[in-house]
Amino acid sequence: MQDATAGDPIRGTKWIRRTLRKLVEELRRKKFKVGRETVRRLLKRLGYALRHNRKERSKRQDANRDRQMRYLARKRRAFLKAQKPVLSVDTKKKELIGNFKNPGRTWRSEARSVLATDFPSDADGKAIPYGLYDVARNRGFVGVGVSHETAEFAVNVIRRWWHTQGRAAYPDQTELLIQADGGGANGYRSWLWKWELQCLADETGLTIIVTHYPTSASKWNWIEHRLFNHISANWAGEPLVSFETVLKFIRTTTTETGLCCLASLDRKQYLTKVTVTPEQKKAIRLVKHRVLPKWNYTIRPHAPSGRKTAR
Repeated sequence: MQDATAGDPIRGTKWIRRTLRKLVEELRRKKFKVGRETVRRLLKRLGYALRHNRKERSKRQDANRDRQMRYLARKRRAFLKAQKPVLSVDTKKKELIGNFKNPGRTWRSEARSVLATDFPSDADGKAIPYGLYDVARNRGFVGVGVSHETAEFAVNVIRRWWHTQGRAAYPDQTELLIQADGGGANGYRSWLWKWELQCLADETGLTIIVTHYPTSASKWNWIEHRLFNHISANWAGEPLVSFETVLKFIRTTTTETGLCCLASLDRKQYLTKVTVTPEQKKAIRLVKHRVLPKWNYTIRPHAPSGRKTAR
């Protein structure tokens, strides 16, 4: 066992790289009369378990990582205490649409036959799920795009959530907190993301506060372990043969803690490589926070007479 054991010396957690079959065979060679279930039970009693690798480490880590994580938590607590909306947003892994193998297993009388390869050229399309998780209400909303992951697409999903759910759930609130990763369509360097948020603020009258997760900390984004993991578990082992199938599995994602989720299909063709003009940059009412201003900022709406045309 020692030659095949690794673990955490601080917490005492152990795991092994041998299978139950190999352990049973080795014990029988040592004249022990034992079966798999006995070995399984003994391993569990000794603190062993089957475990996956965890994506937690990174070679890149910003010096202000911990400070930003504490700031994220403080802002989230303050908004929740004041009963103001808090959204955790991100893009889920893109999925090919077609009769492709989807990792996982399902109860079936026979294995389902799928394509032997998963070439993009064989796909009927590509689903781009951009989601948001309403922290206070334990609700999810996912917009499934069909073209490109862009800042305009991301903000349109937030816009759709506000008009269909958010405005009714938070009728008297004028502030919205968005917690997002530092890269991608909602990256902190993206002026297009900020411009689109300005258009949303002008349209809704909301003051939008944005706090970004630091570099290599995206796995701590709440939507990852409060929504996306449950969606993946719900469609595990099921080929995503159509966009309707994707929407169906998202909409039927629930948990015992009360999570439920809505989804909509966005067929708009979003343009890439869109740049923000100097005039648009000047029109963004952006106020950087004193704490780590590159990651934390507020976008305020213009006065009614100066608002942009809603799109």
